[in-house]
Amino acid sequence: AWTLLKFAKAKGFAIPAFNCVTSSSCNSVLEAGAKIGRPVIIQFSEGGSAFFAGKALPNGKKEGSILGACAGAHYVRNISPAYGIPVLVHSDHCAKKLLPWFDGMLEADTEYFKAHGEPLFSSHMLDLSE
Repeated sequence: AWTLLKFAKAKGFAIPAFNCVTSSSCNSVLEAGAKIGRPVIIQFSEGGSAFFAGKALPNGKKEGSILGACAGAHYVRNISPAYGIPVLVHSDHCAKKLLPWFDGMLEADTEYFKAHGEPLFSSHMLDLSE
């Protein structure tokens, strides 16, 4: 992720980031990036992640949001190579009250790293706002 961001800075272009709540919205971002031949960032918010998994799931301890963010990240990692562009997967704005969601994503990062040598998410935004 850092190498790609430094490359974009050196070449004078921004990498757009899009919050996605469904596989269809992920596909739209990937298609647009592929059409212009540019990298993209697909990000998942806590609420959008719950929507990705399905709003009927329990989310009192952010379990639905954890499942949705991880499912979205796995989806993007699996489908994005077909689009032929660099793609970063990011979690968006984690306030202090959302720390269980953040912890769940970090656990998924650790497990994914053990199997693949890299974390599931490219980056996380932990702002701890209240």
